[in-house]
Amino acid sequence: MTSADLALGAVLGSAVGDALGAPFEFGPPGAFRARFPDGAGKLCGGGGWDPGEATDDTQMAVLVGESLLEQGGLDLPDVFDRFRRWAAADPKDIGLLTERVLLGGEAWDLAAALDFQVEGRGAGNGCLMRASTSAVRFAPLGRAATMEAGRRLAALTHGDRAAWEGTALLHELVRVALLGEDPLAAIPEALAQVDPRHRERWAVALAPGWRPEDATEFNGAVWPCLGSAVWALRTTGTFEEALVAAVDLGGDTDTVAAVTGLLAGAVHGAGAIPDRWTATLHVPLPGFGDRVLDADDLRALARALAAA
Repeated sequence: MTSADLALGAVLGSAVGDALGAPFEFGPPGAFRARFPDGAGKLCGGGGWDPGEATDDTQMAVLVGESLLEQGGLDLPDVFDRFRRWAAADPKDIGLLTERVLLGGEAWDLAAALDFQVEGRGAGNGCLMRASTSAVRFAPLGRAATMEAGRRLAALTHGDRAAWEGTALLHELVRVALLGEDPLAAIPEALAQVDPRHRERWAVALAPGWRPEDATEFNGAVWPCLGSAVWALRTTGTFEEALVAAVDLGGDTDTVAAVTGLLAGAVHGAGAIPDRWTATLHVPLPGFGDRVLDADDLRALARALAAA
């Protein structure tokens, strides 16, 4: 597979995971296989989502990707402004932390930090869910650049450095996968680049023997979210199997599956994503007119980012 095919798989895979998991969000473990006993499944809709409709996870990833292309690189005030415009348009779903930060009226470089000072919580998985486009864009620039981009983008909405480091780790694992190498084998070297204050906790969540039932937090937090995605990749052999394993964990299914789809897509490539999961895929963009992206639009975005 070419690096372009893997990049396509990363962006499209994350969006598919998001739409596949959305109807099962906050449901119990096993709900996906209960509905689809053969394990195959489809983008079924439910829980307020139309079949194939992507959530805030993919919507924010698109906003990041379009900013990177239109601004010619990482323009954090521009990304924040796009996020704020989107949040003000009342999207169907938005994380509580993200909503507070974006609509609180503070400047782009202060909002998340001030919220963290007041609330004391800033390690939600909302910074992981939108990482597909930035991970593809910065991968060619090497480990240090891609990890730092992950940190800086996470810091726009998440004040806890644990979230920054988790996003940096996700960026680096995708970078390795896009080279055609094994991201699981790259975990020790990636952990060595993590802030020492957070390294041990991330090492636990990404350890070979870690399982989702070992989590000490709900999978809406960064540690079990990324840990579950890595576990799904490690314990399955195909893109489909990884996505089914992720959604069947229950809880924050759209985001866990979006992160899993990002990793699994970068490993297995776009050709591994079933047509039945892309045929109805669509991404509304509240705040940006009546724009609705389909799978072909996401492919074009991924190609442009990979070539930038």
